[in-house]
Amino acid sequence: MSKILSFLLLFALFLPLSAQAVRIEISAPGEQTIPLALTRFLPMGKATADSASEIDAVLNADLDLSGLFELADRAAFLSDAEKLGLHSTQVDFAQWRLLGVDAVVKGGYRIDGENLTIEARLYDVVTRQLLTGRRYVGRIGDERRIAHSFADQIMLALTGKKGPFNSRLAYISTRSGHKELYLMEVDGHNPVRLTDHRSIVLDPDFSPVRKEVVYTSYKKSNPDLYRKEIYTGSEARLSQRPGLNTGGRYRADGGELAVTLSKGNNSDIYLLGTDGSIHKRLTTHWGIDVAPSWSPEGDKIAFVSDRRGNPHIFIVDIDSLKVERLTFEGRYSATPAWSPTGEWIAFTRRTEGQFDIFLIRPDGTGEHRLTFAPGTKEHPRFSPDGRFLVYSLDFEREKSIHVMRIDGTGDRRLSAPGGNDTHPAWSGYWQ
Repeated sequence: MSKILSFLLLFALFLPLSAQAVRIEISAPGEQTIPLALTRFLPMGKATADSASEIDAVLNADLDLSGLFELADRAAFLSDAEKLGLHSTQVDFAQWRLLGVDAVVKGGYRIDGENLTIEARLYDVVTRQLLTGRRYVGRIGDERRIAHSFADQIMLALTGKKGPFNSRLAYISTRSGHKELYLMEVDGHNPVRLTDHRSIVLDPDFSPVRKEVVYTSYKKSNPDLYRKEIYTGSEARLSQRPGLNTGGRYRADGGELAVTLSKGNNSDIYLLGTDGSIHKRLTTHWGIDVAPSWSPEGDKIAFVSDRRGNPHIFIVDIDSLKVERLTFEGRYSATPAWSPTGEWIAFTRRTEGQFDIFLIRPDGTGEHRLTFAPGTKEHPRFSPDGRFLVYSLDFEREKSIHVMRIDGTGDRRLSAPGGNDTHPAWSGYWQ
């Protein structure tokens, strides 16, 4: 478990803000971008170049993926880029104004034995004020974790909404020779295997209140529902009823799970307690009902059903049990995922011999297609801030995990070569 424990950031000391807000606030790519200068972090006493390179690479990649920033060309940087500038009085804002940027990131780092200290600052160039600053104290090897955390703070300061980079992705991979559960950073780095079932593991989901994952496994031959604590490795079966125990999804408050059970030879959606007890049956149709996904408010669930002939997306009200059909186009829609903002439901649909990702509003309006490239795209899941989607791509006999912005731009592969990776799930904010 040492690799998993290395994900822990020991602690961060929050520095006070000296400015209330930036002049530009955007929330989605395609709007006006913020011109931003990202300087290399400089040594504060004893340090190594490796730490600086790691911090720089992570911040660059995170901010580029966001699509919200126009990063200034470093070849044009002037002398202030080589000065530490941890206080606003030490920054030559006039130089940055000449480059036409509205914000600048500066920082430094120090190594004392195995201990690592990173100071990070974001300044408003126009008002000459500190927008956000953090002192992070951890261990050597925490550079990536800290850089992701500060990227989230940059997003918060400049857009009003925290970024998702300091979170985790769970997924299924066959790299061990079996379908096992893995965990990785949101940029694909530091993959760690969480299970050793030597069988088939499927369909993970993160608890919103604890660092644990729920998933289905054939470890005991039947598709049972398991829960695993990520840092302790403790594992328990939640549901082992004959037939399917699949599609486990936590409600936003972590108090219940929606699952598919095939009691009585028919697949329906049920509510389970976190102890595995059945709280309520939500669907009672003869059709196959699978793949539940909660609304952010926890009052409705989107799911897939063939009750009208072909598989389509439906929504059931938790209290009234009223079911309404959401999708009507196409002949096969699957794997719905509700946005944490409540604005969209992502799903896949078979189009031209492959599955592609679509978005639709919960009231059935605004349906549009996001992906067009060759290959089948499956299992879309939203980031905790609702800005990104992760999904699996099946192309040229290889399955890999990809991430993109919710407008379909910025697509990038996260999986390393050499394995079939599927069923991604995005955690909440990883404190």
